[in-house]
Amino acid sequence: MNDLYLIAHIAGQRVALAAAAIDSVVHVTHTTSVPLAPPHLKGLAALRSRVITMIDARVALGLDPAEQTQTLTTVVVNLDGHQYGLVVDMVEDVCAIAGAPSPVRSRLGAGWARASLGLLDHDGASLLLIDPAIVAAGNVALAA
Repeated sequence: MNDLYLIAHIAGQRVALAAAAIDSVVHVTHTTSVPLAPPHLKGLAALRSRVITMIDARVALGLDPAEQTQTLTTVVVNLDGHQYGLVVDMVEDVCAIAGAPSPVRSRLGAGWARASLGLLDHDGASLLLIDPAIVAAGNVALAA
């Protein structure tokens, strides 16, 4: 069985996200900051007459934020009836990948380990399958 996945880059790491949760990929040029928000919450943005919560995927995974750019490559995901924009470095493609994810057998950083759902083999390379809900939640659970 083939499942569809979006391949993106976060902090130089190629990752896969299940396409079922993804609404679209957009380029956002303006966000509005939210006072007292957790660090991974980049702000709010208007998208198709709706407000979406923008999440810095790097910060949510416990990594350093990316350099500021004019345009944010954003993967819009639907989670529990709400839309979130996961800011990533780059989006490659959507592709079908056969088989279930295999367990990760190497040591990952805390953020990556928390968000990981396993490894997928695609074109001779391993892709880390990540859970967009964990990325959207950020590292708030670690702070508690």
